Amino acid sequence: MQYHEAANALFDLRRYGPRPGTESTADLLAHLGDPHEGLTVVQIAGSNGKGSTARMVESVLRGTDRTVGLYTSPHFEDVRERVRVDGRKVTRNALTEFVETVQPYLTERGAAGESPTFFETMTAIALWYFDRQEVDVAVLEVGIGGKYDATSVVDPVASAVTSVTLEHTSVLGDTIEEIATDKAHVAPDDAPLVTGTTGDALDAVRKQAGEVVTVGPDGEVETTYEGRVDGAEAGIVLDGPDWRVETRIPVLGEFQAVNAGIAATLAQQVADVDAETLARGLRNAHWPGRFEVLSEAPLTVLDGAHNPGACEKLATVLDEFDYDDLHLVFGAMHDKDHAEMAAALPTPDAVYTCEPNLDRAEDSAVLARVFEDAGVADRTVRTSVDTALDRALEAADADDCVLVTGSLFTVAEARTRWTRVEIPKTVRDLDDARDALESASVTEGGIWRMRGKGVHRVLKTRVQKRQASYLKEEMLSLGGECAVSGLENEGERLDVVLMGTLSQFKRLTDKLDGQPYGLAQFAGELREALDIQQPDTPTEYPWQDGTAVMGILNVTPDSFHDGGEYDAVDAAVAHAEEMVDAGVDIIDIGGESTRPGAEVVTVADEIDRVVPAIEAIRDAGIETTISVDTRKAAVARAALAAGADVLNDVSGLEDPEMRFVAAEFDVPIVVMHSIDTPVDPDNDIEYDDVVDDVIDQLREQVLLAEKAGLDREQIIVDPGVGFGKTAAESFDLLGRIDEFRALGCPVLVGHSHKSMFGYVGRDADERGHATVAATAIAADRGADIVRVHDVQENVAAVRVAKAANDPDSFSS
Repeated sequence: MQYHEAANALFDLRRYGPRPGTESTADLLAHLGDPHEGLTVVQIAGSNGKGSTARMVESVLRGTDRTVGLYTSPHFEDVRERVRVDGRKVTRNALTEFVETVQPYLTERGAAGESPTFFETMTAIALWYFDRQEVDVAVLEVGIGGKYDATSVVDPVASAVTSVTLEHTSVLGDTIEEIATDKAHVAPDDAPLVTGTTGDALDAVRKQAGEVVTVGPDGEVETTYEGRVDGAEAGIVLDGPDWRVETRIPVLGEFQAVNAGIAATLAQQVADVDAETLARGLRNAHWPGRFEVLSEAPLTVLDGAHNPGACEKLATVLDEFDYDDLHLVFGAMHDKDHAEMAAALPTPDAVYTCEPNLDRAEDSAVLARVFEDAGVADRTVRTSVDTALDRALEAADADDCVLVTGSLFTVAEARTRWTRVEIPKTVRDLDDARDALESASVTEGGIWRMRGKGVHRVLKTRVQKRQASYLKEEMLSLGGECAVSGLENEGERLDVVLMGTLSQFKRLTDKLDGQPYGLAQFAGELREALDIQQPDTPTEYPWQDGTAVMGILNVTPDSFHDGGEYDAVDAAVAHAEEMVDAGVDIIDIGGESTRPGAEVVTVADEIDRVVPAIEAIRDAGIETTISVDTRKAAVARAALAAGADVLNDVSGLEDPEMRFVAAEFDVPIVVMHSIDTPVDPDNDIEYDDVVDDVIDQLREQVLLAEKAGLDREQIIVDPGVGFGKTAAESFDLLGRIDEFRALGCPVLVGHSHKSMFGYVGRDADERGHATVAATAIAADRGADIVRVHDVQENVAAVRVAKAANDPDSFSS
């Protein structure tokens, strides 16, 4: 079975409507050997906020060195987003294996008229996968209600009801009390239920659950919302019976402070969590599409508010911002109370109604009439979210606000404007072409027909079905090809692989200009991805004029290759001068080793190591660009103040303050894909495709840095060769380093003297030549920076690669 067949089998289950009861889920799990029975589970119900709270719990518990599973819904782009372990999506291989295993059972139950639903089956996948991955804690977001939800097949050790509003009344009841009672059935046997409810809802929750812990401004866990600190974070204070936390959270609104209080309380019911871990975990709990500020000129906000209660909360958060006109992009499902949602939102100066790409979406003309009745004079009706957002952004001035809301499905489509990547695929032969097509889940028949046409320019991306249809038609008319994923579920984005010559692609972009459904925007992205008619970029950094060599200067006693050689300041300065004479472009100074088993260095000790070295190098008159290799924001700040120019964060922004330090000093930052820092050699990570998976994970880190105020040319991505990857995977990253261009950022390769070279028969003391060879490959593939110990030899390798690609560049 191929992945697309497994995913289609799951989506086909959506034809079965939701039904009350856990029996179907329990039967499916019994068929699998009851994998859920040994799990430690946190279960979170609520009308609004349950997803954000689940993410916060997961983030906090991961900070205690636990392996944590997270199950949420819906997904934005990929069904695998619903099931994560330590932030990583369930692999395609695992999902395919699950479906292949249960397909006979699903067929049998379907024939009897008792097939599990899509949500029931996804719940089973999550519990099966969490058991398989041996998670320490599984955090489950309830789908609907609580008593009869599929997730209630578990016996939780901790549970919460975040909030209660009138929703799903045909299933849960017609009153707040009935709905609250249903949700309160998630209460655990041996711990109090945690809740942010008040009034009649709280009374009903108490009556059903018994002992509860209340959270809120007047709760037993008191929450204080201190307002927006900057465009990306808010300050909060949580006061528990014998604990207190002051921190920032990456989501805005007083209700998010309550969610954070609920999450902190749940985490402490599961584990011994100190205040510092709580604060850090809450601050790192980024949750896309929940009052997500993606631009400030104009202020552009994405929020998945999908009912009147959520819209009312959204309005209170928007009040914290100053703006002139409000441009509202609104798309919602047909079963929502549109009039009440419109009444709860601030009255917009202009509204752009649209329809997310699925059958449940309300007609955009109907939504426009709702806003007409609400008194909005300036209304624009568009069928697609992309086009509506384009019109809003075109109409908005820099001091205006563009708000996208009404449904998470609307937000998901809008968010691709910032997250979609077009990945250039290196295709040298038929095998490479087959790999590219397989990675997009193209059917076997499609692969056979199209592989011979792919040995030229090949680009993979993800688009809507109607966009895929248009692209396929136009590429065929131009003599090119467009292979489309075998996924068939309505509303899902499809992977597509575009194949053709640069001339064909140029003609395609010309045809796309002015077309609907967001295709005009895609044309610009395509030109940038394939460097078609792009302006020259001014040179500001050393890596903008060819591959730059970053020389490593470790002022540490225990680094894996040169520990103890340069920890004296005089020795560090002398080595810096040697590197400059050898042609180095950047000097990378590190005060803490990331090798396996390395000791953790305190902030004070690390500062005492790197700052004197930086100051001495500058005092010696060395003007070469200096980067500081650190994962601590406090060290970064001190180093920049001492004269450093670039931050090199091997932890991938693990310290939530790091991105803001880079933005404050307006300096470039290296963001590395790292599983563990220091490296844990016993952590065996499974990838479907290491390059695709690393790009997928880095794109959110890049977006975080961008939201802090950095431009993409300042965000340098490092795929983390050797960090949580096998030697074979590290070589795959090296060989396909050009695909990381899809992120729109400079690319760094750090491979010097690493254990990956043991794969080709080189022991620890004989990896210098292999490092030089890898540098030549990286430079040939377009890496912007190579990070190495031996500068002279690697500068030669970079120059040879440059000469091979552009011989005239060395002519006198």
